[in-house]
Amino acid sequence: MSKTKIEWCDYTINPVKGLCPMACEYCYARRMYKRFKWNPEIHYDPGWYHEMPSYKNPSRVFIGSTMEIFGDWVKDEWVEDIMMKTDIFPQHTFIFLTKKPENFQKYSPFPDNCWVGVSVVNDMMRESACQGLDGIDAKVKFISFEPLMGDINTKCICGARYYRWLDWLIIGQQTPAKAATIPKVEWIRDIVEAADSAGIPVFLKDNLRKLLPGEEPFYTIYPKDGFMTGHLRQEFPNV
Repeated sequence: MSKTKIEWCDYTINPVKGLCPMACEYCYARRMYKRFKWNPEIHYDPGWYHEMPSYKNPSRVFIGSTMEIFGDWVKDEWVEDIMMKTDIFPQHTFIFLTKKPENFQKYSPFPDNCWVGVSVVNDMMRESACQGLDGIDAKVKFISFEPLMGDINTKCICGARYYRWLDWLIIGQQTPAKAATIPKVEWIRDIVEAADSAGIPVFLKDNLRKLLPGEEPFYTIYPKDGFMTGHLRQEFPNV
């Protein structure tokens, strides 16, 4: 398990190792596997949880930061074993993020300390994300718009049809940032304002700081020492 720079979690851990077949063009993990010539064969590390007892303080642990563990190339018994192990450590929160939400159903209900989310980069992926989360039994269900690469139909995401199934939204841009992949401020504003209307907490990644104006709804503004100041919206689910 590794300490991470990902702002919305404390640690990352990868029980399933290998070169991820999703092959997203912006995937940092595939670049690392090729650069360091790591073993590309997909395999399961059954002892991944051995470090967990040494972490006494409740922590948020992102499982599968370098692998799509809900892909068809991952054996069901591997995922079932992961879920069983997370249930052993109720003091920690285990976060899962997928681009294959259609495979969530066979593992539902999820343990109470598991948060499950879907990655959405554009509006084309939005419908499958909401359908995949619909009917899933999990304490927290969320969507991560990272990297945000297009305008999102927020009326469907946070409107009357879907809002009751969403507990959290994450928004970020592609890293490293490129001129061709920088999201428009209007796209982000639409999502944040729709989330506010539906009462959904929003977490804006640090890589948006230079892009967003220091004002509401991107920043929480409050008085301090006679001046108005604020901080980037980095909220967590209400659990």
